[in-house]
Amino acid sequence: MPIIVNLDVVLAQRKMRLNTLAELVDITPQNLSVLKTGKAKAIRFDTLEKICEVLECQPGDILAFAKEPVLANEDEVAS
Repeated sequence: MPIIVNLDVVLAQRKMRLNTLAELVDITPQNLSVLKTGKAKAIRFDTLEKICEVLECQPGDILAFAKEPVLANEDEVAS
């Protein structure tokens, strides 16, 4: 997946546990865990806003974009 979730990094930098953040953001720890592991399909802007407010960070600190590497077979097919 090209969207990378760095929530665990930001939590570690802030020395905060996932359960504490979940409580402060008013989201279940399970839903926050799905986001943290990168398995979430979407995030509401108001939830992202609350996370950024509590962690005192920017959305770009939590989310990043990385192109997926092109496989050799895909190059050959495109030619």
